[in-house]
Amino acid sequence: MDTRLPWWFRFNLDEVYMAEKIKQKKLKATKYDKWGYFFIAPFFIVFTIFSLVPLISTFANSLFENYRVGLKIVGPKFIGLANYKNIFSDNILVYAKNTLVMWILGFLPQIIFSLLLSVWFTNTELRLQFQQFFKTVIYMPNLIMASAFAMLFFTLFSPEGPMNSILLKAGFITENIRFFESTKWVHTLVAGMNCLMWYGNTTILLMAGIMGIDESLFEAARIDGASPLQIFFKITLPLLLPIFVYVIITSLIGGIQMFDIPQILTNGEGVPDRTSMTIIMYLNKHLANKNYGMAGAVSVVTFLVTGILSFSVYSITMKQFKNPKGA
Repeated sequence: MDTRLPWWFRFNLDEVYMAEKIKQKKLKATKYDKWGYFFIAPFFIVFTIFSLVPLISTFANSLFENYRVGLKIVGPKFIGLANYKNIFSDNILVYAKNTLVMWILGFLPQIIFSLLLSVWFTNTELRLQFQQFFKTVIYMPNLIMASAFAMLFFTLFSPEGPMNSILLKAGFITENIRFFESTKWVHTLVAGMNCLMWYGNTTILLMAGIMGIDESLFEAARIDGASPLQIFFKITLPLLLPIFVYVIITSLIGGIQMFDIPQILTNGEGVPDRTSMTIIMYLNKHLANKNYGMAGAVSVVTFLVTGILSFSVYSITMKQFKNPKGA
C-alpha cells in the first residue's frame, strides 16, 4: 500500500481489506453446508414416501365412500365427514375402552416389575451373581413373535388344554374352565402376554437410565443415613423421570396399536361378544372388507387419539420435572 496516502485513507482501506477476507472465508466455509443437506436427504425422502404420503392419502380416503360388495365396487364418492359419524355410531368408543383396559392391565405390573428388576441389577451393594444370564433370560420373551406367543397361550388355555388338566389334577377345579368365553379371563390373558413380552425391554431401558445417574448421589445418600426406599423415591425416581416418560409414551402407542395377540387369541372376533375387540382389530375388519373409507376414518381417529394422549402424558409427567417445588 502506498505510504504516501493519508493515514486515515490507509486505515479505511485496511478495514475494507480485512472485511473482504472475512467475507471470503465465510463464503468458503458455507460451501460445505450442502453436504449436510445431502446426508439428511435420505431420511426426508423415505419419510415422505412411506409416511407423509400414506398419511395424507389415508385422510383423503376417509372423506370418500369406497367399498366393495361381492364383485361390485362402490365409489369412490365424496361424502365428507359421514365416515366419521358412522364409526362413532358403530361402537368405536367401546373398542377404545377395551384397548385401554387391556393396556393398563398389562402395563401396571410390567412397569412395577421392570422398576424392581432394574433397581436390583444396578444396585452396587447387592452384587447379584449371574447378572448377564438373568438379563438374557428376562429379555428372551421379547424375541418371540407375538403370533407364536398367542398360539402358545391359545393352546395352553383351551378347554381341553394343559392348564385345565393341571388345575383338575390339582383339585382346584371340578370342570374345565372356558377361558375364552369370559371377558375377564380374555382381558387377563392378553394383558399377561403383553406384560411377559415387553417387561424385559422396559427393564433394559430403565437400567440404562439408572446407570446414567451419578453414583456419588447414591453414596452421599447412604452416608447421610437414607433408607433404600428414600433413595429410590427421592433420587432414583425423579432423575429417572425422562426415561420413565419415554417408556410410558412408547408403551401407550404400542397399546393403542394392540392387534396381533387379541386377534389370534380370539380368532379375530374379539370374543366374547366383542368385549376384547381393539381399535386396530376393528380397523382390520374394514380393510378385510375393502371398505377403505371407513378404514381411513378409523386410522385418522386413532392417529389423533394417539397424538393427544402422548402429548398429555408428556405434559403432565414432565411438568413436575421442569418446575420442581421450591424452584
